[in-house]
Amino acid sequence: MGNRLSKIATRTGDDGTTGLGDGSRTTKDALRVQAMGDVDELNSHLGLLLCEDMPEDLREELVTIQHDLFDLGGELCIPGFSLITDTHVIRLDTLLAKYNATLPVLAEFILPAGSRAAAQSHICRTVCRRAERAIVALGLTEELNAQPRQYVNRLSDLLFVLARVLNRHAGGGDVLWEKGRNAPP
Repeated sequence: MGNRLSKIATRTGDDGTTGLGDGSRTTKDALRVQAMGDVDELNSHLGLLLCEDMPEDLREELVTIQHDLFDLGGELCIPGFSLITDTHVIRLDTLLAKYNATLPVLAEFILPAGSRAAAQSHICRTVCRRAERAIVALGLTEELNAQPRQYVNRLSDLLFVLARVLNRHAGGGDVLWEKGRNAPP
């Protein structure tokens, strides 16, 4: 998979371009680079989430997801390359079913709040949605496999569910949106 960096300050990007994993160069504002950057940012936010208290099995699952996201970045970095498969998407479906089964039915909208871990999971969710939009935009201009788009779509759903799980783990619950709370009297 591509060339590994042996030094970080290469100065080859000073002209506003960056190298892709296949050796080609593209502008730093290209849709492909945007998608790669959003996936990288998501992975960094997951790293921050992993600093919080959480059940050990959930921690291990998030570390696996971080590895998946690194692979997803690799797939985006090399046009025509494939690393994310149906198996990755099915794993997220399985996790969604597992964690949804532990939660009460959601009857109201919730705020991205509660415990610090839950709030960080919501930040991950919103960054994941941005990565999904970038991948969709890239797929409209270049041929992409369906699995990366499906993966980030499922992952954003999972991160929403995990925020609810993490609020319960911290001894709290969902923070409900109150319709009309700020309405004038």
